[in-house]
Amino acid sequence: MMKRDMKFKNPMPRLNKPVALDSVIVLAVLGGLIGVSITGGYTQFIIGLVAITTVLCVGLNVLYGLTGLVSLGQVGFFAIGAYASAILTLAGVNFWLSLVAATLIAGVAGCVLALSAARMAGPFLAMVTIAFAFIVEHGAIEWRSLTGGQNGLMGFPMPELFGYMFGETDLVMLCVVLGGVALLAFRRLATSGWGMAMTSMRDAEIAASSLGYNAFVVKASGFAIAAAMAGLAGALFAPLMMFIAPSNFPFSQSILYLFAVILGGAGTVLGPLVGATVSVMLPEILADFAEYRLLIFGALLIVVLLIAPRGIVGVVERFIPLKKRTVNAIPAAEIEAGLKAYGKSDGLVVDDISIAFGGVKAVNSVSFAAKPGQVTSIIGPNGAGKTTLLNIISGFYKPTEGAVRIGNQDIAGKPTDFAARNGIARTYQATRLFENMSVVDNVIAGIPVGRFGKPFSAIASDENRNHAAGLLAFCGYQGDIDARAGDLPHVDRRLVEIARSLATKPGVLLLDEPAAGLMHADKVALSKLLRQLADAGITVVLVEHDMEMVMGISDQILAVDAGTPIIFGSPQAVQNDPQVIAAYLGDGKMKARPRPVPFEAGESPVIETLRLTAGYGAAPVLHSVDLKVRQGEMVALLGANGAGKSTFLTALAGLLRPVKGQIVLNNEYIHALAPHQIVEQGLILVPEGRQVFPELTVRENIELGAYKQPKPVSHDELEAILKRFPRLRDRINSPAGLLSGGEQQMMAIARGLVAKPKALLLDEPSLGLAPAMTEELYAILGELRDDGVTILLVDQMATMALAVADYAYVLEQGQVVAEGIAADLRQDERLIAAYLGGSEQGDKNQEKEAVANA
Repeated sequence: MMKRDMKFKNPMPRLNKPVALDSVIVLAVLGGLIGVSITGGYTQFIIGLVAITTVLCVGLNVLYGLTGLVSLGQVGFFAIGAYASAILTLAGVNFWLSLVAATLIAGVAGCVLALSAARMAGPFLAMVTIAFAFIVEHGAIEWRSLTGGQNGLMGFPMPELFGYMFGETDLVMLCVVLGGVALLAFRRLATSGWGMAMTSMRDAEIAASSLGYNAFVVKASGFAIAAAMAGLAGALFAPLMMFIAPSNFPFSQSILYLFAVILGGAGTVLGPLVGATVSVMLPEILADFAEYRLLIFGALLIVVLLIAPRGIVGVVERFIPLKKRTVNAIPAAEIEAGLKAYGKSDGLVVDDISIAFGGVKAVNSVSFAAKPGQVTSIIGPNGAGKTTLLNIISGFYKPTEGAVRIGNQDIAGKPTDFAARNGIARTYQATRLFENMSVVDNVIAGIPVGRFGKPFSAIASDENRNHAAGLLAFCGYQGDIDARAGDLPHVDRRLVEIARSLATKPGVLLLDEPAAGLMHADKVALSKLLRQLADAGITVVLVEHDMEMVMGISDQILAVDAGTPIIFGSPQAVQNDPQVIAAYLGDGKMKARPRPVPFEAGESPVIETLRLTAGYGAAPVLHSVDLKVRQGEMVALLGANGAGKSTFLTALAGLLRPVKGQIVLNNEYIHALAPHQIVEQGLILVPEGRQVFPELTVRENIELGAYKQPKPVSHDELEAILKRFPRLRDRINSPAGLLSGGEQQMMAIARGLVAKPKALLLDEPSLGLAPAMTEELYAILGELRDDGVTILLVDQMATMALAVADYAYVLEQGQVVAEGIAADLRQDERLIAAYLGGSEQGDKNQEKEAVANA
């Protein structure tokens, strides 16, 4: 396995010392009660405000600290609770009943707000909650018959209990006790299945949904709890103040409540208490500067976010050593026996599935059956619809037609959490861990399969920890199970994600490119694991670009191209199928423009890489790549998906810093330069997916290419561009987002050309284009080549690229396995082997890599 070099950050929240935290809370309550008993008057009132603010901030800590949702409308719920309690007590209702009623009314209001707010995020969520706060404030002003309008309400009777009439001191003591109870309840909630669901949704909503958690229910629960706690705080506030009016509930208070949670430490148990204390006491300390209160709070918040983003409590916790909990991981044999004991379905049946986006069918009438105990792989070139197919199966997309069945259950069109609860688990191309949770908690999050459980029962029990640790060990994870998941190296992230998926006890396991970015030794271990899972009876469905791995472990393979199935059969049948070969390399029917005269290469290259090694994180993608592109030459860089082609171009453009080696442009080293400096040197990247600015016009997009040039694009230069790309002339003043894919690609190339490149890097220019548009595009590339433009071309259509290129390199596993004159490579068996597996040179390179890593 890969060497691990991790710098762990502070996991959030630290809740593995419940006894110590409970003791601190009890001591804080006792201190508050003593403070109330030995003081009087205004000091008592301030202590009561701190306690009430703590209650409100505990609820906001659930919403923001655990669930990750920002609400700027808490003062609205606070007002609802205060007015509800005041109106009821003035009407003769018992204080204690009015306290419960006010809490429930505010909670129901939170649920109503969640119907719209929980489906939003970012600024839209904030705007909805702000609007709610204003509605409540102005409702209190205008509904005079109920709220008294600007005159407010007063004269509330004090609480009475068993004939004992409360005084102000007793009421403040009640507030202090309820503040302590709220902190204890938060501590228990945060360590329960409810807290796990909320923190999972906060860190990675998509991943949480694929574990069975219903996103709306989780978010609505957070809103309801936060609103209810604010309502409870308001119900206590009314008798403490003895007078309430709309002026008591300005919108600025919502900002101060959020400030208190962040300052104290969002997600921490004691954060609301610390934040409430500061937010209430600070104005008293700065009484002489009352008009600058918000300014001072804002400056303090900025300082806290810059210096201590985890708040005051978070900073203190970093210096408190954590006691490791002992764990007795379940042995691998028991884990494997447990996998075999899972309730299995009859496998997965995909029946005539189709889906269209904007009239384009991304998946077109795909059918296959994946059986328990087998590895079924789905392969195809970029844009073939593989991940879209997994998204349909796992419930992220609703198909326009067809069925997805597990046994007799059709889950097509059902939401992701429904699919997860019915036995489908999955991993993702880019791992989606819960970054701020520990490794073991990531796996534990999958055990309930979306069920919240009891709100105050700890989910990280010894039984669950032992089971999670056993799953991690079974999957090959050898690191610290209490480490922060966000600090793991790439290979460990993959293993933790698989272990988390297995924790849901799936009948079907979907894996989307699990080997991407792994070294050969890690891929071998992963292959053994997947084979072991299949042998245990799980239906394994694999999407992977590493053809050596696919051909080695698959029982059956579905090959697709442009969303349409080609063949479903054994690895050997798929490998030898002419349509599969054509899908990866091109069918050779489209004609590229040949050079009118043979190309004569000069000696001095424009671009040269020397032993270039680059990658993401700890695992290099490219290994000692040597490549040359000479003046006026078009060089094609070919290879299967995941071979490292786009990574190579990204490294050349400075968007990815090389690990080793050098990059030379016109005899000058550029590998240490920033991307904008490389553009100034004349190396221009036209990225995969075009990356246009959709709101800008075609003209503005093109002119942006000359941003680093000393002069803007002249009329003659623009005319030359439009002459080369006539399709753009009629659309020159249209928004770029309205162009077709082919037109956008032409515009992206035009944008690169106005930068007067010394060399042009083209990344997958034909991706997603229709054949006629691809042929037109390649005709233009041929003209550019003949005009002396130096081009390095990466394209999935190998035969088309070789027809227009002068020289070519073939990458496999990040290493050059073949190179030569483009016309000669078209007939080279190593090219097919690089795309569909079976490359002896690739095996040798992998063996060398394994030895070097060892």
